[in-house]
Amino acid sequence: MKIATIIVRSLMGLLFIYASLAFFLKLAPEPETTGAFKAFQSGIVASAYILPFAKLLELLCGLSFLTGKFVTLANIVILPVTINIFMINLFMTPEQLPIAIALILGNLFLIYRYWDNYKSVFTP
Repeated sequence: MKIATIIVRSLMGLLFIYASLAFFLKLAPEPETTGAFKAFQSGIVASAYILPFAKLLELLCGLSFLTGKFVTLANIVILPVTINIFMINLFMTPEQLPIAIALILGNLFLIYRYWDNYKSVFTP
């Protein structure tokens, strides 16, 4: 179980770090968008803070996953971002759904793995 945790943490960390660095450093051209996702993305970009904030969270949580420090906190912080990635891909860009499913499953696995750290949050 420990090796599986390290693998999942590392893969998620690398993916989040790559996605955030690609955004901030403009490492890859922006993919062409169409339809509902184009309208949704233009709204996010127009807000001027949501996308950079989400990418900053991805970078910080990715670094946390890779280093193994504050993983419990990073896992909860990145959960809403992961859920949004999943929902966007489910409803607007289903061709990228396998990556989103892998992310949500990885996030849920890490919650399960670190469940002892979360128990106190759910006890009265």
